[in-house]
Amino acid sequence: MTAPTSDGPSAASTTSRGAWLALIAALLGWMFDGAEMGVFSLVGRPALKELLTAGMPGASATEIEAATGNWLGVITAMFLVGAATGGVLFGWLGDRLGRVKAMTLSVLTYAVFTGMCGFASSVFEVGLLRFIASLGMGGEWSLGVALVMEVWPNRSRAFMAGLIGAAANVGYLMVGFVGLGLTLVIDRLKGLLLAIGFSEGLTAQLTSSQGWRIMMILGIAPALLTFLIRMFVPESRKWEEQKEKGHTSNWATRDLLGVLFGCLGPALMVYLYGWKQTGSIEHTTGIKVVAIVVGLIVALLGYTYPIVRYLKRYTASNPVDGPELYRSTLRRMLLGAGLSGVALLGTWGATQQAPAWVDRMVEADNKQAEEQAAAQRAAGEPVTAKKIAAKEWLLIWLSVGAIVGTIMAALMGDRFGRRNTYFALCILSLISVLYLFWANESYGNGLLASAFVAGVFSASFYGWLPLYLPELFRTSVRATGQGFGFNFGRILAAIGSFQLGPLRAAFQDGISLGPVQVAGGYPSACTLLSLIYVAGMILIWFAPETKGQPLPE
Repeated sequence: MTAPTSDGPSAASTTSRGAWLALIAALLGWMFDGAEMGVFSLVGRPALKELLTAGMPGASATEIEAATGNWLGVITAMFLVGAATGGVLFGWLGDRLGRVKAMTLSVLTYAVFTGMCGFASSVFEVGLLRFIASLGMGGEWSLGVALVMEVWPNRSRAFMAGLIGAAANVGYLMVGFVGLGLTLVIDRLKGLLLAIGFSEGLTAQLTSSQGWRIMMILGIAPALLTFLIRMFVPESRKWEEQKEKGHTSNWATRDLLGVLFGCLGPALMVYLYGWKQTGSIEHTTGIKVVAIVVGLIVALLGYTYPIVRYLKRYTASNPVDGPELYRSTLRRMLLGAGLSGVALLGTWGATQQAPAWVDRMVEADNKQAEEQAAAQRAAGEPVTAKKIAAKEWLLIWLSVGAIVGTIMAALMGDRFGRRNTYFALCILSLISVLYLFWANESYGNGLLASAFVAGVFSASFYGWLPLYLPELFRTSVRATGQGFGFNFGRILAAIGSFQLGPLRAAFQDGISLGPVQVAGGYPSACTLLSLIYVAGMILIWFAPETKGQPLPE
């Protein structure tokens, strides 16, 4: 693996150094991006449960649990919608102002607002802050992919794509270990905070409910990465060539009003699914279906508006190749959104629910352990009662599997072709997810092994997508095109996450599939949502095969 070079020893050294710096900055950005996403999978449930308990005085445990499940789905959807919006917004900035400037802003956005979640006092504040943070997360993915793929040679693309997917999952893995360590030292941490001058009230607030506030506050760390990016990472030469040709001037700031309009569609869906009624109007299933259809249309029109306007300006000044660029770009954006939507819904609708699933499995045992530990402390005895770190270990094994899967998928795509690989990954993901939820009724090593396998295949798409999506678009529209393609898939995944709560309630007694009896709750709901992989097996054959072709100029 060698970095790209230019004419002359000095230029070669400078370009090679710049390529490595771009790769390091992007990998760190994706790693922290993955950590920011993973942290809510780990602490979202205890965080919302604490805030809802405080905000719903007198509510029963059943009511709190139902509200927690509902808000988990809503905030997950808000995150996915925000990432979709950020993919278009920051992708536009990347094509207009440059990859490096836009990537700096995107990392700063997700770092600052994730950290602020640790100071939230209500579930609404958590949802709002997660939405703003997700704008940066969605943008960083598309900008980092565009930058790395443009500064590294064609022969390195598959390995680069694997590293991209692996880096995000290293972030998930890191969160798992940090959460595991926090669980083990939470009592010592309380003493340390008191010793350095924190009040008892603030200490209790920071360390309650598995220390979720501390975990969120740690999210501010990636802000330091922005200084590295701005000071040392050079701009993509391919983008600079487009700027010199005047192509970047076809992007207009006023076109971003379309993105603002597009947000109204997903906002309508989130509102109708998050609140059961408005005044005397009950949010029935029919109203929700209409909201999904209208919301998708509004989002599609709004999010594509900036690039449609750009393409029309380009076509006016380049009548020879403009019309074909217009048609192919829009077609490929929609295709990318579909392929990404399958992968994202499979992940967010199934494997990302596994930590909350196992947390409920061991909830009673952990509550008993907390009571025993409290009694031991009150009696002045050594604390021997320990909670089961089920969701932390599950996240760790999911992440290890994902790291393997992302690199494997990118290399498979390079060896067997993009379409064949995607089709195979859909089959293997469906099988592994069904086995995870069907074959495990209690927490143990068997469940962790199943999680590793599910992580390998369900996350493998995040090594395949950064290989394939950049190959669909020219340099002048690459960041926006692939940003839309990947991140609009998040809106499709958000629609699926809306269904998680209703599906859990509708199939609380389980599903009978001949000789297979699927348990109620998460297993049944995730089983149904994982069937999206069947759609992916069909959709991929409408996509162009790009194996062996250079990036479009």
